[in-house]
Amino acid sequence: MNQRRIDELDRQILKILQDNGRISNADIARKVGKAPSAVLERVRKLERRGFITGYEAVLNPRKLGLALTAFTLVFADEPAGSFETGNELAKIPEVLEVHYTAGQAPYLVKVRVKNTEDLQRTLSKFGAIPTVRDTNSTIVLTTVKETRGIPLDEDDDES
Repeated sequence: MNQRRIDELDRQILKILQDNGRISNADIARKVGKAPSAVLERVRKLERRGFITGYEAVLNPRKLGLALTAFTLVFADEPAGSFETGNELAKIPEVLEVHYTAGQAPYLVKVRVKNTEDLQRTLSKFGAIPTVRDTNSTIVLTTVKETRGIPLDEDDDES
């Protein structure tokens, strides 16, 4: 297998694992019609090559009292590409994602908190970072789709 390519069997295995990271190797083997030992070797190769970077449980934020999601543009005074601000933002527990962008602001940050008061406290943490110049937040009213799943197009063998 080429370091940058995956075949159809790899793609099937990745789709299965993406849907259910707790599925047994034997069940994957049954679904793809291969021997469990062959599937286990494929999974290990996908892990070694970095196609699979980990396994995690997906938690329900509402059940945990984290009902408010916000996306915040963070304007920073730092050299382009230094990521100093992004690295500091990533240390804040309420921050789920930090993206360095080519858009309106250098950073787009996803935050999950209990309520608007908690959002205000979190934004105060942003403001305590010396390079943060300004923020602009958008509060999510309803989430139509949210996934960490990666689309695995059958027609595209490049990864």
